[in-house]
Amino acid sequence: MDSLSVLDNALGAIWWLIPLVLIAGALKTPWFKGLVGESWVKVVAWFRLPSGTYHALHNVTVRTPDGTTQIDHVFVSRFGLFVVETKHMRGWIFGGERQPKWTQKIYRKTVSFQNPLRQNYKHVKALEALLDLPEAAIHSVVVFTGDCRFKTPMPANVTRGGGYVRHIRSFKTLVLSDAQVRDTIAAIESGRLAPTRATHRQHVAHLKARANPNAERHCPKCGSEMVLRTVKRGTNVGKRFWGCSTFPTCRTRQDVE
Repeated sequence: MDSLSVLDNALGAIWWLIPLVLIAGALKTPWFKGLVGESWVKVVAWFRLPSGTYHALHNVTVRTPDGTTQIDHVFVSRFGLFVVETKHMRGWIFGGERQPKWTQKIYRKTVSFQNPLRQNYKHVKALEALLDLPEAAIHSVVVFTGDCRFKTPMPANVTRGGGYVRHIRSFKTLVLSDAQVRDTIAAIESGRLAPTRATHRQHVAHLKARANPNAERHCPKCGSEMVLRTVKRGTNVGKRFWGCSTFPTCRTRQDVE
């Protein structure tokens, strides 16, 4: 048997391993993990948040002064607007409401990630700019899916598993009329970018641009230029942050990633 025949036989025996390897690699990507978490939230909401009361909008991308922002889930009801950020993670989760970075610990491996409350704050502000609603009617909710445990006390709006549903349903006071609910849904639908691959690619490009320390930045609140500043006093002395150039008129600030 010549060498080419041996090679053909070998490839024929293992060809089925190739798609398995590709699938295994895809399962480990942040994109797939995020998709799993978002899909889980959709399914739970479908069963536990009555569609006649809570109107669900998923994967909402809207424009901001510095690009775009992508919101995992929005639930519109007469009890308010609930903006939900999903994190599909495992292990122990450590974090404080005001800490810029939280920590994921899996055995001896430790990874830091952006405080999801701060991440969702931008989503809330983007919807405030888009909608004609009182600030108090828009609520930020963070839900962790996956096999994770909180190892530090968390605020009520940071939940795990189906806890996000209990938090949403804990709001009992009617703050919006039926007409306001309809108008809000229509405004989001007309103001969002089409949920296509092109929109996703554009959003990813904006994220990469914001991660570039040399890229021009604009205030997500007023649209003015953001400038790099350094804390000069206090416990965070020496720490750098992005601040709005119109300070003190606008006090928006962002931590350096």
